[in-house]
Amino acid sequence: QQQQQQQQQHNDVVRVGRRVYVGNLAWSTSWQDLKDFFRRAGNVVYASVMTEEDTGRSKGCGIVEFETSEEAVKAIETMHDAELDGRKVTVREDREDRDLKTSSGASGRYPSRGNKRVRSAHRP
Repeated sequence: QQQQQQQQQHNDVVRVGRRVYVGNLAWSTSWQDLKDFFRRAGNVVYASVMTEEDTGRSKGCGIVEFETSEEAVKAIETMHDAELDGRKVTVREDREDRDLKTSSGASGRYPSRGNKRVRSAHRP
């Protein structure tokens, strides 16, 4: 039974790469604002606010990449629902992260975070 419990705990872990998706951004939030804000969680190596191709207007979301997956986990755990430019932002794993897709034979579907533990992805 202990082995079954350990297997269940292993199944309840969500692996996270180095990138996080940030939603509910104010239209005025720039990539530099995003980078500065997420420095609390670790060393930010890339930050981008997604924009409409034809107008250049913000889509209200962005991507932040950290130096390590542990920093990305910290950002998810500590900065989800934090306020940036007057709005509570959503922070979750980036489902498009190549590191995530290639770790341990991932199938391309990722469970929601829910009440599950979060662990950084194994890296080759």
